[in-house]
Amino acid sequence: MIPNHYSAKLSDLDLAMAVHIPPGGNWKNIPTTIPSKRLAQIRESYAKGKGSRSTYYGRLRPDAPAYTINTYFGRPGNGCHLHYDYAGGQHRVISQREAARLQSFPDEFIFLGSRTAISTQIGNAVPPLLAYQIALHLGSPGLFVDLFSGAGGLALGFKWAGWQPVVANDIDRIALETYARNVDSSVIVGDIRNSEVFSQIVSRANTARQMNPSSKLFVLGGPPCQGFSTAGNTRSMQDERNSLFNNYKQFIEAINPDGFVFENVMGLLNMEGGHVFDQVKEALMAVTNQLTVWKLNAADYAIPQRRKRIILVGLQQNSKPILPPLPISDSNINSSISLPLPVTAYESLNDLPPLESGKDGDNLDYISLPFTDYQKLMRGYISPEQYLYAVKGKAEFF
Repeated sequence: MIPNHYSAKLSDLDLAMAVHIPPGGNWKNIPTTIPSKRLAQIRESYAKGKGSRSTYYGRLRPDAPAYTINTYFGRPGNGCHLHYDYAGGQHRVISQREAARLQSFPDEFIFLGSRTAISTQIGNAVPPLLAYQIALHLGSPGLFVDLFSGAGGLALGFKWAGWQPVVANDIDRIALETYARNVDSSVIVGDIRNSEVFSQIVSRANTARQMNPSSKLFVLGGPPCQGFSTAGNTRSMQDERNSLFNNYKQFIEAINPDGFVFENVMGLLNMEGGHVFDQVKEALMAVTNQLTVWKLNAADYAIPQRRKRIILVGLQQNSKPILPPLPISDSNINSSISLPLPVTAYESLNDLPPLESGKDGDNLDYISLPFTDYQKLMRGYISPEQYLYAVKGKAEFF
């Protein structure tokens, strides 16, 4: 009844650590008497002043948004992924459904594939609710082609806003199966650097434009973020994934769309001292009349996750730079800005049934009716439009 509500099985050692970590706590709460080579490395690195590693073995706070949901949320040592309900004995990592909710995927969105594949799809996705607000900000809806689509976070948000998908492309076959099930069946599996794959995508885009001459056409997507991410081990142009923005540029040249939305991680800004970002900007400026750069935090847009991303928006029309969507919630819970507080982990997840480590809760039912507007959105009681209306109403009140 609740698809993908599975919490990864923890080792006895991880479970022994988890029981010592309170909400908002991390590796520093774990007694030194618990033997762990991983913890020893973290402590040694911390002692040398190489960062606090503050999210490692972290437990979510119920009264705050989650930290960035990465592809490793099934591992407590790779981020702040332990469930906030310490008092209730939830000594486990968040389930895949809980991670999907924190990403703003509705519960009816079913992820396909192995456990590992599902976690990868969730962690790599753009929050659909953020994509929805970007799409609304771009004016009247049109058509879109989705490159490096993954499971379809960007596409789902644009579809919510009335945009029509033309075709999606990704090298990950399983991710595209998820996309086809939940977003649109028109997908092309394969490497965009392959000339045949590239030509197929171009052909679909050109056909859609011919059949809908009065509709604007946009290109969505960004290259895989692992090479740019500060969480990755490789941060140089030697990583072949970091040249895929050139294929994105080539596709824009081939179909000449009305605009594009290029999404990536904040690590892109400082990679090789900013040199890589300069290359990306130069490449994209060559194929558009107007390029603007947005730095967005999902928590500012009523999404229960501190997820910072860079968005490059290209428009063929000559006009003033388009400003980013105005925040509708405040990502800083201690700020004095007159906006509603961000959506918290508790407000997002507390209607879902508890689990044990390694348990699959697909056959469990919700423990209550939705408590919050966000839960109503996740369970299909209200639409994204109605959710934003409710949030913005609170913002006006503030």
